[in-house]
Amino acid sequence: MKAADRTPAAPSPRGLSSAEVAVRQQRDGANLLPQPDRRNWLRISWSVLREPMLLLLVGAAGIYLLLGDPQDAAVLGASVALVIALTVYQEHKSERALEALRELSSPRARVLRDGEMQWVAARELVVGDVILVAEGDRVPADAHVLDAEGMRVDESMLTGESVPVERSAFSSGAEEESALRASTLVVAGHGVAEVVAIGLGTAVGQIGMALRTLRSPPTPMQLEIRRAVMLFAALGLASSVLMTLLYVAVHGRWLQGFLAGITLAMANIPEEFPVVLTVFLALGAWRMARHQALVRRAPAIEALGSVTVLCTDKTGTLTENRMSVAELANDGERGVPAAVLPPSLRTLLACAGLASPDHPFDPMEQALHDAANQLSEPLPREGWTRVHEYPLSRELLAATHVWRQPGTLELQVMCKGAPEAIADLCGLTVTRRAEVMAQVDDMARRGLRVLAAGSTAWSGDEAGLPPTPRGFRLEWKGLVAFADPLRAGVREAVAEAHAAGVRVVMLTGDHLETARAIATRAGLANPDSVVLGSELDPDETTLSRRVRDVNVFARVKPDHKLRLVDALKRDGQVVAMTGDGVNDAPALTAAHVGVAMGGRGTDVAREAASIVLLDDNFVTVVRAIRHGRVIYDNIVHAIRYILAVHVPITGLAVLPLLFGGPLVLLPLHVVFLELIIDPASTLVFEREPAAPDVMQRPPRPPAQRLLDLRTVVGSLGQGLVVFAAVTAVYVAGRASGVSTPQLAALSFVALVVGNLGLIVVNRAGAARMHGWARSNPAFWFVVLPAMGLLILVTRLEGPGRPFGFAPPPLGLSAAAALLPLLALIAVEAWRALRLR
Repeated sequence: MKAADRTPAAPSPRGLSSAEVAVRQQRDGANLLPQPDRRNWLRISWSVLREPMLLLLVGAAGIYLLLGDPQDAAVLGASVALVIALTVYQEHKSERALEALRELSSPRARVLRDGEMQWVAARELVVGDVILVAEGDRVPADAHVLDAEGMRVDESMLTGESVPVERSAFSSGAEEESALRASTLVVAGHGVAEVVAIGLGTAVGQIGMALRTLRSPPTPMQLEIRRAVMLFAALGLASSVLMTLLYVAVHGRWLQGFLAGITLAMANIPEEFPVVLTVFLALGAWRMARHQALVRRAPAIEALGSVTVLCTDKTGTLTENRMSVAELANDGERGVPAAVLPPSLRTLLACAGLASPDHPFDPMEQALHDAANQLSEPLPREGWTRVHEYPLSRELLAATHVWRQPGTLELQVMCKGAPEAIADLCGLTVTRRAEVMAQVDDMARRGLRVLAAGSTAWSGDEAGLPPTPRGFRLEWKGLVAFADPLRAGVREAVAEAHAAGVRVVMLTGDHLETARAIATRAGLANPDSVVLGSELDPDETTLSRRVRDVNVFARVKPDHKLRLVDALKRDGQVVAMTGDGVNDAPALTAAHVGVAMGGRGTDVAREAASIVLLDDNFVTVVRAIRHGRVIYDNIVHAIRYILAVHVPITGLAVLPLLFGGPLVLLPLHVVFLELIIDPASTLVFEREPAAPDVMQRPPRPPAQRLLDLRTVVGSLGQGLVVFAAVTAVYVAGRASGVSTPQLAALSFVALVVGNLGLIVVNRAGAARMHGWARSNPAFWFVVLPAMGLLILVTRLEGPGRPFGFAPPPLGLSAAAALLPLLALIAVEAWRALRLR
């Protein structure tokens, strides 16, 4: 969509209508920048066809043709098509999950439509929309400013200039000063703007075609697995060459030797490893998003299992962020919002309301507007014009709005903010200040958030306004207390985090007593010990020691949050941190897992975070830790299974050569096994439910590797147990004098049943063999068809002929099926006894 060639007119206060928006969306399309490459069916199929395993299968089919076995070549070719179809389905499913996550993570915008402020996806904006932007917002489209107050914009991503530029209302001849460009960042102030270009018509859209080729970098787990795959592939290639040479030396037949080598290579290549990680990370992130936790960076899933400290905000995270004015107090007079208020309380509510924006985003300012709307007579502000605004700052925790009242030359100054800040601006005496702060403490002990308000008249003109609100001498108007109830389930979630070895620390800008009251209700450990942000020790070493015992910090500013996160990290903790504001971004970036609020959070906070909460709920943070642990556990189970199952497959490929007999394991047999291994390692283990103790065990050490020595040795040990059972079946079959096709069938039965036994063992985990019965329909989806097909090809001559099988004696078949299971059960029972 190209920019509109027109001067933006003053918008209707109602913005566009829904009908106008629909027409323009149909005409201009979506507000989208060039998108990263998406893998469709053809791209996925092409990547699958280049897999080494499939190339080996094609090579094996060619050798069958050279050996004069076109039927075997055809069967193998059909099996290859089945493997391709299954792999493409799995890859496509992962790609769809990633696409769904991209849709969820798309930016949003505040827009005036039909006279109301609405949140919409930025992709739905059209030319002519009236948007509201404020500090921390990423500009969603090219626009011209219609009204602004102290707005400064960081355009460094477009211009390279690091100094933010000021933006003011549109005026003829000064278009550049009013221009907002898509993807730039509002770093101060707020304003109203009209969209003039969307999508490819924006400045960033015209230079952003390179975005089409961007893809996410590999995670640490993926890099580790790539190295493992390369190692195993090299070992497999070397063993395959050796196998071919040995076969030729023993039997003297080169084509059969090549077939033996290809079979061994197919048995050795752990091509399931990268597929497992791709599927688990993509589907795991998708499942977490369905539970309101949007993963923006895949390494966060791995880091969640190691979190030892969870630093959380109070408002909107532990509490509902559903503010309501609970109490008004001034000069000994107290009351609750009602249709009729005493004059002093009505004046207090009017002052606090006039110190708020017209379209408030902050929940407390929204509550003030709601309380004012309850009055039987509206507050007198018709015709009033806001001429200046002093925004809240770190130096002064108060917001001040200056108004021109019709019919008078005086300006009206309205201010609201932290009680201590307003007390300073009003110049309260020591005695009066003590009385006020006692009232504040009383409200805070009841868990209420408290603001104060003050006002004055300014006889000068707009040009003579002081540079800061400290230049006014305000008159005290009173206190406004807000109720924000604790979220349902928070206390239980805190208890669950504690049971999982995760310490919960609350960082809030609220009053000390409010923080203490909420911490007690939420069940935080040691809630009576509260430290103010101003009391944080400047010595970093001392601070690191102090944060070990304190779980509640009040009157915390964003720079305090960063210091606390750094102190916890120096103490050896793995830190997850929640935040929502522009100034929270450094702390979110510094934390091992940054968690931003998706509802009330700024774009800057969401971009700095690894995870975005779609419901701003503390319960969701703990649930995300649980999901992260489950995903990691299931990846480990799948990797153990894949390592274990390749041992008996490789062994059976080599075993006949050691006994001087003909090949037992053929390429078609490996295909059969892959039709079990692939869905088992992706579908079954990915859907595995959480272990009963997943949130009763301590966090995983961050230095623990996915493929550590214990995992590799344990997995190879499981595989050797199954291989020993397969060897016993092979030796018993030879000793009983069965034919070669019957011996091949017996060995294959033992191998397949041992494969299924490894699924059960690794599903349940060591010392939890009862876990195999846990609900997982995918397990039966794999096991039942595999057993049915195994019986078909080993007990019936027709279906077994392409596999080189003949039905063995029933007794030997039963023994071949039972021996691997009994061996695994015995070993796992022994391990369970050792762990007790």
